Amino acid sequence: MDSLLAIAYLTTLVTILGVLGWLVLRQIYKNRQLEAVITDLQPKLQKAKGEPEEYYRLGSVYLSKKLYVKAISEFEKSLKSGGEDMAEVHNALGYAYFSQQQFDLAIKKYKEAIALQPEYVVAINNLGHVYEKKKLIPQALEAYQQALAIAPDNETAKRRAESLIKRVA
Repeated sequence: MDSLLAIAYLTTLVTILGVLGWLVLRQIYKNRQLEAVITDLQPKLQKAKGEPEEYYRLGSVYLSKKLYVKAISEFEKSLKSGGEDMAEVHNALGYAYFSQQQFDLAIKKYKEAIALQPEYVVAINNLGHVYEKKKLIPQALEAYQQALAIAPDNETAKRRAESLIKRVA
């Protein structure tokens, strides 16, 4: 009986260690991919003017690494360079500002993204979230309802709208 318990314990321990090892290796792989993008794009963009998509890609990597000031700088360069999908860049800028608790700037950027692409549900959800953080509940609820009007299956908007309705009621 004791040997069965020891085997079960060891099996559980090895399984836990295996899962943790896999998670660590996955994180290392992701970090190396991000660093490869930085290593590739950063020198190129310092030497010559790049394409808007390159600035956006580098900004996105900085955003993933929580280097918000650098991300904002790259996103601004992307906007200045022009490009096709500027709504995505404005949304990313909004997220960077939101992450730095610069909520008014985040609202401005989310609204610019929505003005460029009125059915951009991610930006609308993000706008609702920043309104929540600012405790502007009616505006947040309106944003989530707008997102649901466009995408009725949007789980984030459903969950947040239900939560706000409960808080208001």
